[in-house]
Amino acid sequence: MLLATLVAITFITYGPALHGSPVWDDDAHLTQRSLRSLDGLQRIWTDVGATQQYYPLVHSAFWVMYQLWGEDTTGYHAVNICLHALSAFLLAILLGRLNVPGAWFAAFLFAVHPVQVESVAWMTELKNTLSTPLYLGALLSYLSFDTSRRRSQYVLAMGLFALALLSKTVVATLPVSLLIVAWWRRGEIRWGTDVRPLLPFFGLAVAGAVMTSWVEHALIGAKGADFDLTAIERGLLAGRAVWFYLSKLVWPAHLVFTYPHWLVDQTVPWQYLYPLGLIGAIAMLWRLRDRTRAPLAALLLYCVALGPALGFVNVYPFRFSYVADHFQYIATVAAMAFIGAALTNVASRFVRSVAVRTTLATTAAALLAVLSWQESHQYVNAETLLRATIARNPDAWMAHHNLAIALMNTTNATDSSYSEALGHVETSLQIQKNNAEAFNTRGTIRLVQGEMAEAKRDFEESIRLNPLLASPHNNLGTVKYKEGRLEEAMAQYREAIRLDPHDSESHRNLGIALVDLGRQAEAEEFFQRALALRPDSADIVYNLATLRLRQDRTDDAVRLFRRALELRPLFPAARNNLGMTLQRQGHLAEAEAEYREVLRSMPQDAAPHDNLGYVLLLQRKYDEAIVELAEAIRLRPEAPQSYASLADALQGAGRLDESIVIYRRALTMPANAGSSSFRNAFGAALAARGRGTEAIEQFREALRLDPSNQDARANLARLLGK
Repeated sequence: MLLATLVAITFITYGPALHGSPVWDDDAHLTQRSLRSLDGLQRIWTDVGATQQYYPLVHSAFWVMYQLWGEDTTGYHAVNICLHALSAFLLAILLGRLNVPGAWFAAFLFAVHPVQVESVAWMTELKNTLSTPLYLGALLSYLSFDTSRRRSQYVLAMGLFALALLSKTVVATLPVSLLIVAWWRRGEIRWGTDVRPLLPFFGLAVAGAVMTSWVEHALIGAKGADFDLTAIERGLLAGRAVWFYLSKLVWPAHLVFTYPHWLVDQTVPWQYLYPLGLIGAIAMLWRLRDRTRAPLAALLLYCVALGPALGFVNVYPFRFSYVADHFQYIATVAAMAFIGAALTNVASRFVRSVAVRTTLATTAAALLAVLSWQESHQYVNAETLLRATIARNPDAWMAHHNLAIALMNTTNATDSSYSEALGHVETSLQIQKNNAEAFNTRGTIRLVQGEMAEAKRDFEESIRLNPLLASPHNNLGTVKYKEGRLEEAMAQYREAIRLDPHDSESHRNLGIALVDLGRQAEAEEFFQRALALRPDSADIVYNLATLRLRQDRTDDAVRLFRRALELRPLFPAARNNLGMTLQRQGHLAEAEAEYREVLRSMPQDAAPHDNLGYVLLLQRKYDEAIVELAEAIRLRPEAPQSYASLADALQGAGRLDESIVIYRRALTMPANAGSSSFRNAFGAALAARGRGTEAIEQFREALRLDPSNQDARANLARLLGK
């Protein structure tokens, strides 16, 4: 009953985020297109750089979830919530086995406390919600081994610990925690029974910690000026962080996704109060150990679990803030155990009625659940979370930067969206002046707005600040492509690919440039690579289809255009080109249907009216063709081909006088005046109206322009009686 209640309350508490779309770096953690196959699953385990972080069990779980429900985020959120409830349940079992008072109360506090929202509502933190039940399972199994000395329990504990490390290496603190638990239970730590059995656990912990530290430094980028702290400053940071996290547990107000970035300075005297206060608290509790070891054990367990996030090792999020709610997720196990036990003991001493004590416990948990429910609303989408973060921490430069990106990527982005995005990225640059990513983003906005010179300067500055960042190279290549400097553009695209071989956009852009240079075989190679990286990209499929059309491989082109439309039904360019390809194959009725579909989404565009009019003309549907071609001319009066086609349609409909008027108007346009076929058609219209002299003039001009025009030669001979 309590388990069912726990699960139900957990779902209700985090319900507002259940259908939330990706936020922050969710898109980077959820299974990438290049990893969604069985080969991708293998790469998750064997290629350290294939995923955002090397936590292969987490990314395998994401892989399985993608196979089950694709990109529907509800399933991912539901799994996070279920795993969180499972951790709370295992905590209750653990505390019950250790005879800690208030086990279920502590479990409910763990389940609904507001500091847990970040870990539960943020899909990326499957790292926390998956590693923690494995960690607790390893704890339970090892405690069973500690009592029974059964080998099977020891092996199970080690197996669960290894799986937990493959989910998130913050659990590497488990063997130290087990020693603290042993001291709490027996008042001493014995080498033979306590330390020696844990040596293999320490070995696994060190291996996992070293691996993660290397990945953070070498692959993720946890290095540079943002991480230049002295050993003393790291101690100051650790002391301050512990008190910060404790304060959020005791008074969970003003929670922020990105907290202000502290200035840690060993020359500032008051900053030493934090570590000195922590040392004083530990010393005081040590003196009380003969009366009770529980408070010291709880504090030590809490600090040890926080250890990997206290600043002694570099982690990438320190660029934004030294603290985050999800950093203390596993540490709250010890904190909630102590708080639950302490409050239960106090209530038992002063409140005799079990019903009243139950009511008080329920009320406390309910209040926390309401706060968590409110916090969960921030996670419905990226824009909501980022705006809430900025409202609570206006100096969160990365929140400003990411909001700019979110506004740019909005499906119906408008000029005002781009203006607001530019404002946020400018704010980000004011706070963090040497931010290569922000310069790249500002350049992207300026590129969209057509400010080419400014965009180019931003991309070059981004590259100067961080030459290893692939995206600005790709974007600078796009600027050079638009300037017509194709070789220079391709050099930038190639550099972007070298820096990030998994960047499909750079492969695609290089392919487009190669097509423009007529190097079709090379272009196909890069389009195919891009498609392998993003098999569901309608744009890449479209580019490959267009290449097939250039190669006169029309059957392949039709297949690929149709595939692009399956991926993106509202893709007018793909549908229009499909119509052109079908028209080239002689499938005029099918081409007509495609052009009509294009017109549904682009009724004010002249091109689809012109294309539809022409294919109707080819089918001798003259009256319908006249309507479409006239509309094309109304929308685009300077288009010579539309006039020529309209004149032909009018002639076909027998409206010769109108046809001649249009022909004469079209002759004022150089493209028509210099066209042999147009002159021949005009001559035929004049001849049909009995205006032979004028017709002969047009036929002769047609032959002058193209002596091989046999239709014009035959028409001229007919009029001259030859």
